[in-house]
Parts: sequence; structure tokens; C-alpha cells
Amino acid sequence: MGLATTTVGAAAATTVAAQAAQRERFAARFREQAGAQGQTALAARENGWAPRKAWRRGHRAAFVAWLGPVFLPYAYSDIFDYTFWSYAYEPGYWAYAYDDFVDTVFWDTKSPYSAYASINPDDYAGAAGRSRSRQRADMSPQAIKQLCGEPDKGVTAWPLADIARAVRPSAQQRVLLDELKTAAAKAAGVFKDSCTDSYAMTPAGRLRSMLNRISATLEAIKIVRPALENFYNSLDDEQQARFNTLGPHVGERAARQQEATTQSGNCGDSKSDLAQLPIDRIEASVRPAGKQKEALGRLSDATTKAIADLQAACPNDVPLTPVGRLEAMQHRLEAMQKAARLIEPALDAFYATLSSEQKARFNTLQRVASP
Repeated sequence: MGLATTTVGAAAATTVAAQAAQRERFAARFREQAGAQGQTALAARENGWAPRKAWRRGHRAAFVAWLGPVFLPYAYSDIFDYTFWSYAYEPGYWAYAYDDFVDTVFWDTKSPYSAYASINPDDYAGAAGRSRSRQRADMSPQAIKQLCGEPDKGVTAWPLADIARAVRPSAQQRVLLDELKTAAAKAAGVFKDSCTDSYAMTPAGRLRSMLNRISATLEAIKIVRPALENFYNSLDDEQQARFNTLGPHVGERAARQQEATTQSGNCGDSKSDLAQLPIDRIEASVRPAGKQKEALGRLSDATTKAIADLQAACPNDVPLTPVGRLEAMQHRLEAMQKAARLIEPALDAFYATLSSEQKARFNTLQRVASP
């Protein structure tokens, strides 16, 4: 009787901890406030739609964490989409990105709450156990290889013609626009080396896959940013004003832009429960002892620090110029890179202390309560 009571009490405590962590998730407030626009953005996210595909359906673009084995599959597309057309993105874009970062490090790919996308649509259940039966992105090996190897083709072509039509550049400005086009093509090349055709099955492997892709995205931004700044700074006030208003008509664009600006910041208060939940689940599943406990403590400290750094880098607003938005994207990706590098050595050290059986349990770690 006493053992049963203890077991029930532990299960209840775990559920409470999971619920507290859910309230602290970066995107919790956006889920709570989601109206029709939020629901369509969530549909885009769940189905792995490329930004242009979402827009053709009249939906906001959403952060898509994984497409098959590729983390941040539309990274190249996101660089220019968010830079030029930020109002086509849901307000919680970066908040979801941070949640997916934390999820992918710790939770098994088969977890219904993991951001990691399955190749098999039947394996991809919704948050409440619902089957995501909507049309999903093409995740065939051929499609993923093309997306990775040729990120500047098709749906991810830069909108240089739109820019030219909007600002009507002078001959000198057109030279700078051509330089931006060249930089965009060069940036596309850096993604080829970050492609992968196999799944990472361990937490450390998933973290390295993320870090590799984030680093490639940052390198691409650093290639494009000087050319964009040079071109933008060459424009007069009228041209800059027209450049700033580029973009597709997605839903109630004008009415929603201010809402996106005012709701993008404030990632909430302390996230101690969000940081502690995966550590508690690791401890319950792996049952570390001795030096393993010490290593887990260091992983806990690193995770807490990493999440605090992500919180500090949460967007406080949506910059009003393309140059400002590209700079903001760089800062937020740098925060994710910093967080990954904080966690990586502690995760590697802890994993190395585990037995084969413990590693197998850690590799398949799942949450025990619905988020």
C-alpha cells in the first residue's frame, strides 16, 4: 500500500512538473492567444509547409523544425522571407524555434511532442494524440536532397525582381542589387555541406545536427548582410519606404502587423521548470549513480544557462526595415548556437558515463504528460 501510494504521488508530481514546464514554454502565450490566424500558422508548422506554400493557402508562415533528417529545412528561404516579408510570419516564430531547440535535444523522435518530423506521416501524431492527416510536405529522399542541395531554386528564389519593381533602382543601385544577387547565390552554397540523409538517433547526434545547420545559416547571413546593407543604404528615403513595405498579402496583413510587433516579445518569467523537466525525466529513466549524477548535475546547469540565454535573446519587437530584420535573425540564431555549444560538452560528458542499457533508455526518452 505504501509503495503504491508513493508511486501515485511520484506520478502526480511528474505531471505537475510537466504542466508547469508547459506554461513556461517560449510559445505558450501564442498558443493560448491563437485565433484563426494562429491556427492556420500551426497547420503550416505541423505539415512542414515551405513559406511560399503557406502563403499560397493564405496562411502565415511558421517555423518548421525538421523535414526528415534535416533541421531548419527552409533556412535559406527563411533568411529572405523573414527579412523582406516579416508580416507573413506568425508572431511566435522565434518562440517556437526556441521550444523546438529544447525539445529536439532531449526528447525521442517518436515522442508525440517532439519537434522532430517523421518520414512516415502515420507516426506523426498531434499534441492531443490527433492524427495529422492534412497534406504534409514531400519528405521523400529525393525531395529532401533537392531542397538541401539546391536551396536557391523554385520556392526559395530571392525576390529580386519584386525589389527592383518596388524601388526602381538607378544604374548605380542596380549594380549593388546585382551584388546582392551574387551574395544570395553564394549563401545558398554553404547549405550543401550542412545537408544530411540520415537520422541522428542519439541526443548528442541531434544536437550536432542542429548546430551544424545553425552554423551554416549564420554563415549564409554573414555573406548576404553586407550586400543588403550596401544596397539599402544607397536608396533614398522614398525608395527605402517602398522597400520596407514589400511582401505578399497574407490574411489581414496591415491589421496584423502591429499585433505581431506588440506580441513578439516577452518570453515570460523564469523558466526553471522548463529547464528541469528533461533533467528529471533523464534521472527517472536512466537512474544515474555516483559520477553519473555529478555529470547530470553539470548537464542541468548547462541547460538552465542555455535556456536563460535563449530567453534573454527573445525578440522584443519586429524591426521595421529589411536590414534590421536580417540583423535580428542573426542575433537569434547566434543565441541558439551559443545555447547548443553550452549544452554540447556537458551532454557528451554525461552520455559517456552511461552503460549501453542507460544510453538506450536516454535515446528513447519521452515525456510522461501532455504539454
